[in-house]
Amino acid sequence: MSKTTLAIIAAVSAASGAAVTAAMYSTRTEKRVQVVASSTTTSTTSTTSAPLPVPPASILAPVDPAGLFQYGFPGPVADLATRSALISSFDRRLRNPSWVAEHITPASLQQEGGDRKNSNFAEDPSIPEKYRGKLKDYFRSGYDRGHQVPAADAKWSQEAMDETFLLTNMCPQVGEGFNRDYWAHFEDFCRRLTSKYPSVRIVTGPLYLPKRETDGKWRVSYEVIGNPPNIAVPTHFYKVIFAEDGTAGGQVAIGAFVLPNAAIPNEKPLTDFEVPVEAVERASGLEFATKLPLQRRKRLCADTTCSLIIKEYAERQKTSAVEGPGKQPSAPTRTSPRNASA
Repeated sequence: MSKTTLAIIAAVSAASGAAVTAAMYSTRTEKRVQVVASSTTTSTTSTTSAPLPVPPASILAPVDPAGLFQYGFPGPVADLATRSALISSFDRRLRNPSWVAEHITPASLQQEGGDRKNSNFAEDPSIPEKYRGKLKDYFRSGYDRGHQVPAADAKWSQEAMDETFLLTNMCPQVGEGFNRDYWAHFEDFCRRLTSKYPSVRIVTGPLYLPKRETDGKWRVSYEVIGNPPNIAVPTHFYKVIFAEDGTAGGQVAIGAFVLPNAAIPNEKPLTDFEVPVEAVERASGLEFATKLPLQRRKRLCADTTCSLIIKEYAERQKTSAVEGPGKQPSAPTRTSPRNASA
C-alpha cells in the first residue's frame, strides 16, 4: 500500500471528529451528566472548553432533549486505565484498546525484575463483564493475542510485566509473518532507539481501514472472533513514536507507522510503512501532538535510520507456553516472541 493510498484511506476512514475524540478522553461521564442535566435554558460550562449550546432567550423550546440524561449518559465511554507499565484507553464496542501508551528508557530496559514465565494472560476485571474481551474469544480463532505494549518493554518489575498480559493490552493479530515476525522486529527497533534517545514514548493501537471493493466503493470490513462474536479483528495497527532528546523543551523526533494485520516479508523496508502523524489521527479519530510546537519537531526517519534487524527467535522459543487459546490446535507448535520473550 503506497503512502498516498494510505493517506487517502486515512482521510476517508475518519468518520469521527474532535467531539468523539474528546468523549474518548473523558474518564468520568458523570461530569457530563451534571453539566447537561440542569436546564436547556441555562448556560453552563461543560467539561470541555466550549460551552453547551442553548436556545436563544426569546425562544421557548417545546422540548427538552437533555432530559434523557436523568437516566444516564449514553456514551461513548472510554475506560482509561493508568498502570505502572502503561496507560490505555479501551473501546467497549470493539473490545480492543483504542490506544496504549508506554515509556521506555535505557535504564528501564536494563532492569530484570520480571520474568514472563510468571505472567499469565488474563481478562481485565476493571472492564464491565458485558464489554470485556474474553480468553475464550481467542480459542481456536486462528489469531495471536497480540501485545500492544510488549512484555519485553516492562521487564523492570513483575507487576509491570503482568500488566502487559491483560487482554485490554491485546488485539487479535496474525501470527506467522506478523506478530511473531515483522511486528516483533518492529518492537525491537523501538527498543533500539534508546541507544540514541534517552527517552522514548510510544503509542500503539488498532485501526479499521476501508478498502475499495470491486464496485469502486470504499467499505470497512473486519472479522469478529468469539462465540458469540465479541472481539473485532483490526485491519491495521499503528505506532506513533516520540523520541526525546532528554532536555526540557528539547527536540522530539516523531515517527508514525501503519502496518497491515497480515504477514509481511522481513525484507520489507520499515520506511514503506511510515506515514504522517496526521494520517493516523484522521484514521483513528485521535490526536497525538497538538501541544508540541512545530519548531520542536523532527522527523524520526530523517534523524535516525529506520530499519529492522531481523533476529532468529528460535532459541527463545523453548518450552514456555505457546499462544494457548488463541492457537489453532492443528497449527505447528511455535512460541511467539510476543508470548514468550518479546
